[in-house]
Amino acid sequence: MNIFIQAFNVILYQPLFNALIFLYQVIPDFGIAVIALTVLIRLLLYPSTAKSIRSQQAMSEIQPEIKEIQDKYDDDKEKQAQEMMELYQDKDVNPFSGCLPLLVQLPILIGLFRVFYRGFGQEQMKYLYSFVSNPGVIDQSFLGLVNLAEPNAVMAVLAGVFQFFQTKTSTASTPQTGDDSGFGAMFKKQMIYLFPVITVFIVWNLPSAIALYWVTTTMFMVAQQYYLKNQNSEGEEETQED
Repeated sequence: MNIFIQAFNVILYQPLFNALIFLYQVIPDFGIAVIALTVLIRLLLYPSTAKSIRSQQAMSEIQPEIKEIQDKYDDDKEKQAQEMMELYQDKDVNPFSGCLPLLVQLPILIGLFRVFYRGFGQEQMKYLYSFVSNPGVIDQSFLGLVNLAEPNAVMAVLAGVFQFFQTKTSTASTPQTGDDSGFGAMFKKQMIYLFPVITVFIVWNLPSAIALYWVTTTMFMVAQQYYLKNQNSEGEEETQED
């Protein structure tokens, strides 16, 4: 177990801790430093997230073909699976790519929680890299208004609100297919309202720095979704003109 903890510290905790300390020294407001760190993380994850969004859009576009295969081979699951795999290969779609950003995001979120949970006392400064100087006492406030070391109800609710907009944007950007009724439509609608509630529940008792990270990352993802949607629309228009 110790080897896993040490690996986690080396791979995630120390880089996040040092990056935040470095940014705090450059930007002498802890909240803005958290925002800057979040943007850097999102930029690093941008390629995988963009690929996931495009794959989800592609999956939605081939839903009629998937439904046709399911209906045609309803009594032959092996043949159905084979036809589905051939369809994915033909359309160059990975049905599991949507899980990758979540799998990457979760360890980062745990790493940030560990950074804020362990705090920034002199005991933790031993984890600083040799090229990052010790800042001394850190004021963990955001614009002098919020103590990011403690839970904050307003920040938790804001995280839920922005999660609502992000989920709604993600759902709205999914191309409509003839199958957007019944269970599928109901599930999409539930996601829009359920995810924000879960978000508020998760961050309610955590250091509000986590909520600030959540707000910033959801804002970034909304902007990314709009950008990719417009990019795809422009690409389709150019194809039609050609």
